[in-house]
Amino acid sequence: MSLKSILGKKGAKVVKDGAWKEHPICAMTLGICSALAISNMVANAVAMSAGVIFVLVLTAVVISSLRKLIPTRVRIITYMITIASGVIIVDSVLKAFFPPVSKALGPYVGLIITNCIIMGRAEGFFAQNEVKLSLLDALANGFAYTYTLVSIAVVREVLGFGTFMGFQVMPDGFVKWVVMAAPAGAFFLLGIFLWITRTLANIRPPGKG
Repeated sequence: MSLKSILGKKGAKVVKDGAWKEHPICAMTLGICSALAISNMVANAVAMSAGVIFVLVLTAVVISSLRKLIPTRVRIITYMITIASGVIIVDSVLKAFFPPVSKALGPYVGLIITNCIIMGRAEGFFAQNEVKLSLLDALANGFAYTYTLVSIAVVREVLGFGTFMGFQVMPDGFVKWVVMAAPAGAFFLLGIFLWITRTLANIRPPGKG
């Protein structure tokens, strides 16, 4: 059973574009800050990804449902209020149930408010499409963001700390790659990830066909 038969032609295209062809980080270069800042540990990457997906879904449902009622001149502030509400929920849940993760993420949870992926999808897609397509777009973009962050975090944590999800996986004699625990390691891995995914998805710079 194909994706097209389940979601329909439009739905399948939205999912394919969001998760691969129009990858928010690799194709649109959005959300780069968090990809670099909190991808040192897998647990942090998973928590941030879950938060971004939740806020994306909430924003998609609210904005697409009210798209015909929101005056053009206040649309940006409406997006901001919706996103901020979702971020407050995420921050409160992390502080209540996952204090160590909340402390590790620090101010970056609050910065979901200004995450370009969410603002970009709200303006470029949610405000122009029905709830079903907007929800699919939110989930596809959230999935793309998640597998990017987690992929980078796995390499950084294993090589930089010798652990995976906080559990030691490398032998005692393993020499930790300090560069992987530093911002330079994130830049290096993100560059490789961009190169591989853009090549496989045949993503070309603007004007290059």
